Amino acid sequence: MPSYRSIWKIAWPIILTLLAQNLINVTDTAFLGRVGEVELGASAIAGLFYIVLFMLGFGFAIGGQILIARRLGERNYREIGRIFDHSLLFLLALAVVLFFTIKLLAPLALRVMIQSPQVYQATQDYLRYRIWGIFFAFPAVLFRAYYTGIARTKYLSWTAALMAVVNILFDYLLIFGHWIFPAMGIAGAAIASVISETVAFVFFVLISLTPTNLHKYQIFRFKAPQWALLQKTLEISVFIMMQYFVSLAGWFMFFMIIEKMGEHPLAVSNIIRSAYMVLMLPIWAFSSAANTLVSRSIGAGQKHLVIPVIKRIAGMSFTLIFAVVLFSICFPELILSVYTSDPQLIASTLPSLYVISGALLLFSVVQIIFSAVSGTANTNMALLIETLTIAIYLLYVYLVALVWQQPIEVVWSSEYVYFVLLGTLSALYLKTGRWRKKEV
Repeated sequence: MPSYRSIWKIAWPIILTLLAQNLINVTDTAFLGRVGEVELGASAIAGLFYIVLFMLGFGFAIGGQILIARRLGERNYREIGRIFDHSLLFLLALAVVLFFTIKLLAPLALRVMIQSPQVYQATQDYLRYRIWGIFFAFPAVLFRAYYTGIARTKYLSWTAALMAVVNILFDYLLIFGHWIFPAMGIAGAAIASVISETVAFVFFVLISLTPTNLHKYQIFRFKAPQWALLQKTLEISVFIMMQYFVSLAGWFMFFMIIEKMGEHPLAVSNIIRSAYMVLMLPIWAFSSAANTLVSRSIGAGQKHLVIPVIKRIAGMSFTLIFAVVLFSICFPELILSVYTSDPQLIASTLPSLYVISGALLLFSVVQIIFSAVSGTANTNMALLIETLTIAIYLLYVYLVALVWQQPIEVVWSSEYVYFVLLGTLSALYLKTGRWRKKEV
């Protein structure tokens, strides 16, 4: 049974990593919030459009992480390197496909979905540069999955900190135009993100050239492709890929519905999205720890520890998020002032911040339970649960926002609908015990 200290040892570096990564999002939103509401809203739509497709690669990497953690539990170290190498080649090929998909289809798709001409143009200005980052983001996310799977997460925080510093620097230089750089506005934010992803990828490669990685785990060997191994990885990953795609596509559609409410509600929602992502950082860290520890316990033949591990991690997640929520309720203006200096925009955003603060408490437990479903390698069930939940969630958002025309904070109450459904379905599945029969 993993101790609280061992769980924290995995989760803490991931929290630092996610904090550094989300500083990128916070910086982009904070700078663009001082450029204008159009740019603020467009960055939300364009960023989510990119992330929806990026999540296909992210989901594949998580599938690799589950297999790596399983092989670590089995002490089959050489297989870890083969999983890594096959995953890297697959992700590079996928990056090429998605690059041309975005290049060719994004303008047409967004023209149909976006109502405001100004928001549409700003979205195109962002994506024109942002899509180049996918060639560096995909390998980088695999490195994160690898180091999480072998429980050496300290390297994640180093890389993410470097990413954040580089992004903040180039946001400052390129959005407003300083030193020898032109003022590029929203396009500057996209270029800064690509530069930071490139630096992170190079740094990951350099820190991975150690005897432990090269000899014990045997990464970077790139032997003849083993299609059976790639197929096994895909059997797990394809459902995670689709799960993340469905999840982020649901959030993208959420913002498409908000865009129909007007530029001001869209700007409010982008601020809330950015603040939400920061406040939920500990949850994602504990979620990743749950994924790794559940898979490792099963790999070590200790299936009886799975439910106790979930309960222990969920308790730690709730405790930490309770403190985060308390802070957000006590100092809401302080949080929102990071993103905008407009008093009217801050006042409009406050009610939605209170709504998502409460939802975070549900999220802190539900996400751990849901991640455990994936950690058991029953990723097809996780996809089914996610798809059903997202469908009901979007129906609720559509009715509240466009049919009943409620204020934006009422629309954000959809988070409660999402987490109650997701948690209930995930808990029911784990209770059946069918996951015990899954072999990978």
